[in-house]
Amino acid sequence: MPTAVPLFEIRDLHARPAGAAEAAEILQGIDLTVLPGEVHAIMGPNGSGKSTLASTLMASPEYEVTGGTVLFKGDDITEWDTEIRGKAGMFLAFQYPQQVQGVSVLNFLRQALSARKGIDLSMLELRLSIMEWMARLDMDPSFADRFLNEGFSGGEKKRNEILQMAILEPEIAILDETDSGLDIDALKVVAQGVQEVRRDRPDLGVVAITHYQRLLDHLEPDVVHILVDGRIVESGGMELAERLEHDGYEAWRVTV
Repeated sequence: MPTAVPLFEIRDLHARPAGAAEAAEILQGIDLTVLPGEVHAIMGPNGSGKSTLASTLMASPEYEVTGGTVLFKGDDITEWDTEIRGKAGMFLAFQYPQQVQGVSVLNFLRQALSARKGIDLSMLELRLSIMEWMARLDMDPSFADRFLNEGFSGGEKKRNEILQMAILEPEIAILDETDSGLDIDALKVVAQGVQEVRRDRPDLGVVAITHYQRLLDHLEPDVVHILVDGRIVESGGMELAERLEHDGYEAWRVTV
């Protein structure tokens, strides 16, 4: 059988805070390859570089790449800005989604979809699509007309991120600690939402960044990576997450 072409590749990625020439690198040589349809989980303690990695992959101006490359569908996107990456099919679900006063969920998605695909859906067409996905994600239909994330609970904000992922149809989704601040029930709903989107788009690649195994119990990743001090120190299957749950991160700190 022919070898699958990688959807997303990170090669020896180094990064540090932008504009801080003397600052130490936070990412110190990350390597990662995601094939179409694969789910990769990245686990690490506080300060290991998880959120820096997510932000750097979406070209946040807060960080600068000091070495290495990022490839998306074979193209070197290391120098691409956030807007171009989003239009090309990359998506980031934020750890702390921001509220936007005066912009409804419906209007936000219309603008985002227009930018992503260059099409201008009517409000009716978009509303019908959103209503279908809201039902599948167990969301109150009234949220479509509320201002983006304003007054939303933590779980509602995260489900809204999954709704955006469903509507925008990206090819690679980076989930930055989507489980942060969620109780067990909300976590299960969000994880099921991710799986619902994957059922519609089986080639969607997912990189889930998390502290805890509980999200992985629902997402069932193909590969688990341990990130410590800006480096991936080990990769494996779910047994690696189970070992981490038992031993903690200190077992890997000793080997770095």
